[in-house]
Amino acid sequence: MSLGQQLAPHLPFLRRYGRALTGSQSHGDKYVRATLEAIVAAPEEFPRHVDPRLGLYRTFQAIWGSTNNDDHLSDPGDVDDQEAVARARLARMTPLSRQALLLTAMEGFTVEDTAYLIDVSPSEVEALVADALSEIENQTRARVLIIEDEPIIAMDIETIVRDLGHEVTGVAVTRDEAVALAMDDRPGLVLADIQLADDSSGIDAVKDILSEFQVPVIFITAFPERLLTGERPEPTFLITKPFQRSTVKAAISQALFFDQSTAPVS
Repeated sequence: MSLGQQLAPHLPFLRRYGRALTGSQSHGDKYVRATLEAIVAAPEEFPRHVDPRLGLYRTFQAIWGSTNNDDHLSDPGDVDDQEAVARARLARMTPLSRQALLLTAMEGFTVEDTAYLIDVSPSEVEALVADALSEIENQTRARVLIIEDEPIIAMDIETIVRDLGHEVTGVAVTRDEAVALAMDDRPGLVLADIQLADDSSGIDAVKDILSEFQVPVIFITAFPERLLTGERPEPTFLITKPFQRSTVKAAISQALFFDQSTAPVS
């Protein structure tokens, strides 16, 4: 199997990481593209002693580490609102803390693998993750709408949300109920499943809500491939079922990290 074939299954998830790290689909994709170009230009330098996914992220981290303080991968005149919010928050957090949090909680790497990816010790990774969670939680509080038709899962998500210090505005099990709840009590964050109780779509519910007002959205689904197609704008935050509680916590923190309504005062 060629290197390209080995790496292909991991690209949608690297794109997810890039989006979460930068707060922008287009900006994150630029880093992924640069990563692939670097691998094509020098395949002999690709880390062959580790799992291909680990090697792919290691290459991405090298690109990110060498360029994220430069402007040549981004257009300074094309900074969207999310990036502006992210920059304000980043000023209050070390970049390594956010990378450690995303790599462990969202991308599912072990502490040891994350240590390899960001060139620190495992104990430093654990400290970085703790610092990131503490800092983000201090900066962000929100009112959350949950769109989920499985009662046990909905209860679990609600507990996670409340444990983080956020308020739940309601739990919807259908598209119509979700839209009605959102219009009645506007949330600051939406957590949505794709397939709902009456065979309606959480994607359509979110589209309806976003047509009325802007709000950060996290999709929690057993069918991530339906959203990671590369053919249309993709959600920045996407969690695969069955999920880890730490993954949901990290996604909530990161989604609110880019939300203007909880932006830090400069």
